[in-house]
Amino acid sequence: MNEQNCDPPSVGKSACCPPPKVEAATCCPPTKATEPCCPPKAETPACCPAVADDRPGYKLWAFVSGWHDSPVGRIPQIATKLTASDILGRWQMRWGLGRMRYSIAPGLYAIGTPSSTSPVLVTANYKMTFDLVRRDLHNHDVWLLILDTKGINVWCAAGKGTFGTDEIVRQVQTTKLDQVVNHRTLIVPQLGAPGVAAHFVQKRCGFKVIYGPVRSRDLQIFLASGHQATPEMRRVSFNLAERLVLTPVELVSMWRQILWSIPILFILGGISPEFFSFAAAWQRGGAAILAGFAGLLAGAVLSPLLLPWLPGRGFAFKGAVTGFLVAILGTIIFAAQLNWLNSLALLLALPTIASWCSMHFTGSSTFTSPSGVEKEMRHAIPGQAAALLVGGLCWIAAVF
Repeated sequence: MNEQNCDPPSVGKSACCPPPKVEAATCCPPTKATEPCCPPKAETPACCPAVADDRPGYKLWAFVSGWHDSPVGRIPQIATKLTASDILGRWQMRWGLGRMRYSIAPGLYAIGTPSSTSPVLVTANYKMTFDLVRRDLHNHDVWLLILDTKGINVWCAAGKGTFGTDEIVRQVQTTKLDQVVNHRTLIVPQLGAPGVAAHFVQKRCGFKVIYGPVRSRDLQIFLASGHQATPEMRRVSFNLAERLVLTPVELVSMWRQILWSIPILFILGGISPEFFSFAAAWQRGGAAILAGFAGLLAGAVLSPLLLPWLPGRGFAFKGAVTGFLVAILGTIIFAAQLNWLNSLALLLALPTIASWCSMHFTGSSTFTSPSGVEKEMRHAIPGQAAALLVGGLCWIAAVF
């Protein structure tokens, strides 16, 4: 979508073409010497629509397939079929690559050929959310009102306040939506409800808010049934596949800790009665790094997968249980190579790492609240730090 419109300015404003006295390159070359640069007001309002959006400062998004005329000017018409680039971008977001920069311009978009009576759906400007919504509205004629959520998905943005009452009102007024449609209804995703005060939206801009389904794939049925949602459409699921798809982000988000821990473990592993041994650094340090990765996978992958079946309510405790089970398995497999201090170090350090990693998954789950997460962290972090310190001391002492 364009950052600006290409509609010709009114009298007194800078024109899309240079003034007649300035002998500069015109915005579109005339076909005849007497033909003016821009068409008269009676003709189409756009100045060279084929090239206007390629000017410096403008961006024509790849998903814009055309333009739809409306009482307030041309509205970008967007494609509903995702391209290979869209699918690649979605894969990158699943791995957390460039996640905070994956956004589109907010504003009003057209899907199909909507009219003044077509429904208006509201969503966030996080491009992965935008892609899923437009894909699931294939063969429909609707308006899509995109809020500026700073590139954050609907649910998280509602919690942070960027998907909320003020932003809805602002976009309704900025896009002059009341001149585009003759009804006064906005369909807002249910997951955006925590940030939206429906009565204030109606009071401030005249549009009534109704809440759509949790999942965009249910939008077509929701629209066809006269905006009636079934109980299943209102229910937030968090099944095995939905938990698994979130684990890559957790792994990638910890790359700084991983990079710092590798040289530290090598150095500590080299401590020996002879002061320092490179052979010990490779052997003991390498083993410690493998144990660290085992704790990482136990906390960031196994704990989310086993989440409903692990005991306790806190994610830190659930991760510690998973890590302890993996540590027990490790001590059994490598019993011949481990003395009692090494075994104790493994049984303390690996569950601690798993507990720490599992605690990060709270922000991706449907099981917790911000206050609950804060309370859990206050209780868990001191214990994690103490267990890791004791485990590290046991590991170092084992070589003497």
